[in-house]
Amino acid sequence: MTEYKLYDKTGTTLHLLLFSDVTNSKELLNYMQAGTLDPELAFFNALLIPHVFPVLAAAHKALLTKCRGRLTTKTLHSELVYNYSGSKHITESLKRCGINDSTTYVLVARFCATPDELEATRRLIHGTEISLSELPIRADKAQIQKHYKVSSLELGISSLADAIVCRIAVRDAL
Repeated sequence: MTEYKLYDKTGTTLHLLLFSDVTNSKELLNYMQAGTLDPELAFFNALLIPHVFPVLAAAHKALLTKCRGRLTTKTLHSELVYNYSGSKHITESLKRCGINDSTTYVLVARFCATPDELEATRRLIHGTEISLSELPIRADKAQIQKHYKVSSLELGISSLADAIVCRIAVRDAL
């Protein structure tokens, strides 16, 4: 488990947990769609995450939209996945960057998690918790490049994580 302190007025934290060999993605997706997930969490297809930095950028953006009372999605956690995706289409964003019935490699995010919520999260996920240092190793770079339309020329002057952060930052301006 890794905790990140996000610098805003409220002292918000973001906890990230990474799981491999997840066997209950369909169940998690059903809980999420029914609105019965407890605690509320954000689930990412971890194959599309080359580094935690873009997730932190998306989290900061989600917190800003919440503070302004302008969430695009129903919850702060779904806003996090939406912001990470780079797309302006909510359903497409959640399908593409969130989990599906067969996702086995999952990054879980929770804002301001208590120790009890973290433990409940670990019990909820049927898989093996692994270190976040695995993200760059296991990322599907070709799929990420295709999804974010990152050219090899751009990767000659920037990292894949930086390219994603740029797209997260400018999405609403385009």
